[in-house]
Amino acid sequence: MPAPHYGYIAPVEEVQFTVLASGSSGNAAYLETPNSRVLIDCGISAKRIREALLDLDRTPERLDGILITHEHSDHISGLKVLAAKLGIPVYCNRHTAEEIRRIHDADFDFRLVETGNTFEIGDLNVDTFPIPHDAIDPMGFMLHTPEGRIGFLTDMGHGTRLVADRVRDAEVLLLETNHDVDLLNNDPRRPWSLKQRILSRHGHLSNEGAAQFLEQLVHPELQHIYCAHLSRECNTPDLAHTEIHTQLGQLGASFVNVEVTSPRQPCQTLGLSGKKVAFKTEKTVATPSIAL
Repeated sequence: MPAPHYGYIAPVEEVQFTVLASGSSGNAAYLETPNSRVLIDCGISAKRIREALLDLDRTPERLDGILITHEHSDHISGLKVLAAKLGIPVYCNRHTAEEIRRIHDADFDFRLVETGNTFEIGDLNVDTFPIPHDAIDPMGFMLHTPEGRIGFLTDMGHGTRLVADRVRDAEVLLLETNHDVDLLNNDPRRPWSLKQRILSRHGHLSNEGAAQFLEQLVHPELQHIYCAHLSRECNTPDLAHTEIHTQLGQLGASFVNVEVTSPRQPCQTLGLSGKKVAFKTEKTVATPSIAL
């Protein structure tokens, strides 16, 4: 083994996945396989990402790429400082890249991917597919690692058969549970036009909508679901967790673990080995109220 130096990462024998933050204020996740290290979205500050990676004994300088689902600020706000400054490759489709250039006015090392195609980063295979959201060309991901599969679905107005077909075999699923419909409808601070956008088929998935979509997603190998992208004012972790957990029970899938993400702190790291999923740390996961 070579002598450690700044930025050196000892190789892992299994796959590790950590949601660094998820909510309407910012989204980012870290995935490490034996031969690749990537971020999925970069919607929190570069400082927060660096701190979160350092807590994992990792550094952003050793990232092999950043995968971007779409161009909204809560998915790319840290991209200019992190990717442009460090020269980290950014994987997205052409339309999203054009919007990122327009928004950030910086030089990026874009690796363009056509939505619907598959690409590789080391031993990581990434399937891409369109998702229904009001961005220019939003994508979801099915992440095929040497030890299991992770479905990454956030910011989508409704579940489609295409999306279900692309992530149906995932052992781990990150699924948007953005809002409770009653809380959203009764929120006095949001204008009706915004409520209509959120509730539309190209808006955001509600707790109930996510639960209904699970009818197409549950299978015997599914082990862990993240409830992601919660609204701070129009949802609570308890509401999201209860809706998903109850639906899993009704589908005969109470064996699936349900975890609610936070916009303010990372979740526990999940380890995938031989398509089995387990927590990697004893860190306590908080489930505070979360945001839109």
